[in-house]
Amino acid sequence: MLRRTWVWIAFVLVHALVIWLGFFDDHAASWDVDQLYRWWAGHTLGGDVMPGITEDWIYPPLAHLPILLVGAFRGVVDYTLGWGLLVTALDAAAFAVVVGRGRSRGRMIAAWFWLAAILALGGVGMFRLDGVTVPIAVAGSLWLVGRPWLGSVLLAVATWIKVWPAALLAAAVIAVRRRLAVVGGAAAVSAVVVGVVLLAGGGPHLLGFVGDQTSRGLQIEAPVSSAYLLLALADVPGARIFYDPDLITFQITGPSVDTVIMLMTPLLMLGMLAIAVIGAVKAWRGASFVALFPPLALALVLGFIVLNKVGSPQYMTWLIAPVVVGLAIDRHRWLRPAVLTVVILALTQWLFPFAYDWLLVLWPAAVLLVVLRNIMLLALFAWVVVRLVRLPARQPVRLRVSE
Repeated sequence: MLRRTWVWIAFVLVHALVIWLGFFDDHAASWDVDQLYRWWAGHTLGGDVMPGITEDWIYPPLAHLPILLVGAFRGVVDYTLGWGLLVTALDAAAFAVVVGRGRSRGRMIAAWFWLAAILALGGVGMFRLDGVTVPIAVAGSLWLVGRPWLGSVLLAVATWIKVWPAALLAAAVIAVRRRLAVVGGAAAVSAVVVGVVLLAGGGPHLLGFVGDQTSRGLQIEAPVSSAYLLLALADVPGARIFYDPDLITFQITGPSVDTVIMLMTPLLMLGMLAIAVIGAVKAWRGASFVALFPPLALALVLGFIVLNKVGSPQYMTWLIAPVVVGLAIDRHRWLRPAVLTVVILALTQWLFPFAYDWLLVLWPAAVLLVVLRNIMLLALFAWVVVRLVRLPARQPVRLRVSE
């Protein structure tokens, strides 16, 4: 009982601090929410336009749910504060699932890790759509064994808000024995979403977010961009940072960049397919859910990050869900990667928002900071892929994660 009390006190303090960080330095960490999300909510609620329905949008259709929910209360509470409170409420619901009765040491360590991760990443982890999807993904992942249909529904909802939980959904289809329940839950959610969009007349824009991602260049924080940052730092001709006003982001260019851009999307697809095949082989050979799902989920999530030409700081929130599940199941094996994850998140917050302006002018320390963070991501990716490859078949179940 006492352990639960302290962890919930920490929960409140951490979320209060991170909400404050969203208002620090002229909303630097919460700019997307304060400006873009507020603007989208106002125009949609005002009946002007509805991104994803009347025009292409960079997000899947269900991204409207949190954006409009907060916007509906804009006359009562500031939009940015309302967003922070919404994420806090969702985190609290999923946190209660993780903590449970407070009797499992693994779950308590997972809960403390989650709080450390939220604090390490700061405002950018909360004030983005990713902050909404993380608690949904955590709860969905923990319910996959005892309630696979419900777990699948939650992961599918999160995927239709922001694409990344599709990695967890794919891992679930491979690792969960009751695959029909997982596929059925995801299919039901997808059918409802597609049906509503079609009825609203948004069919031509339903998958607009997919085309937007494939047509993008190299974002400066992406792991693949580290080489170009070093070239720009060395004053190699043609290597430079530039601003893309259409995407509202900074990208980098340099020698043979068009070839790299062209290769990254198929590389991402092939890498994800290879990881999925390894997981499928392990499942076919009898690996249990508790042994297979956490490393497979983390490998797929990291594949989305390290093989991607886009690399925003909020992407680091994606690491939280599979590591929380890993700690809840096998705290001893997952403790070191959890520590590395917290370091990665802390370096990311140091980079954005605090050192980002220095990165844009290629200050050497800022460039080395992002390169170091990306090297750590690659190290974590290598660890989990090796862990997945070496996974023995038919490990005994050591914990019922659905409790």
